[in-house]
Amino acid sequence: MLILAIDTSAAASAAVLSRPSADRSAEVLASFETTATNTHSEVLAPGIESLLAEAGVAGAELEGIVVGVGPGPFTGLRVGIATARTLGFAWGIPVHGAMSLDAIAWDVLVEGERTGQPEAGEGGFSVAIDARRQELYWARYAADGELLDGPHVGVAETLPGLPTHGAGAGLYAERLEAVGATAVPTFNDRRPSAASLGAWAIRALDQGQELLSTTPLYLRESDAKVPRQMKGAPAS
Repeated sequence: MLILAIDTSAAASAAVLSRPSADRSAEVLASFETTATNTHSEVLAPGIESLLAEAGVAGAELEGIVVGVGPGPFTGLRVGIATARTLGFAWGIPVHGAMSLDAIAWDVLVEGERTGQPEAGEGGFSVAIDARRQELYWARYAADGELLDGPHVGVAETLPGLPTHGAGAGLYAERLEAVGATAVPTFNDRRPSAASLGAWAIRALDQGQELLSTTPLYLRESDAKVPRQMKGAPAS
């Protein structure tokens, strides 16, 4: 299996992943990421072209595309989802959605396996990233990575009292502690990445799970509003 994974919920990122036929693991053949969040539309397409060349893979050889559908900001998600849909149409391959927070949940499980010291905790864990406006996008997971609740958007005090991973937890560590949650230091800068999202999606497909549609998870209205005088303007 060869897939292209794309996520623009926090940073613009993409990766080509392969799943060996005799193994359930996912191998990252090539990837890129940029934290310049105001340049998603300029860097994503050229970045994908470069990583396909690096991996030695033509678009039509891919078996599918997985794109992060958020939660995240309007502009970033639109760029990633529109790119995935366009490439899927051009190459004639299916396009699937996946919740972006699942990428960090995957990282939590992988780190626990690597160190032999599970990061999740017996009662499970939460993942949180910055939603701006002093709020967080977050979701709750079981110790084995199963999604239990979310995604949600809200202030730090709305999160459950669990170990919390992700750059959002790092922003509000003291406020999380006040409600019994703990920001995990090793994940305080972690944002969703396409490579991790793709690995999560491959595991889900192996387990017979259905992925999401490409409908974006905005969770709240856009900051951009149509001026009142334009709403009532007659059509010309």
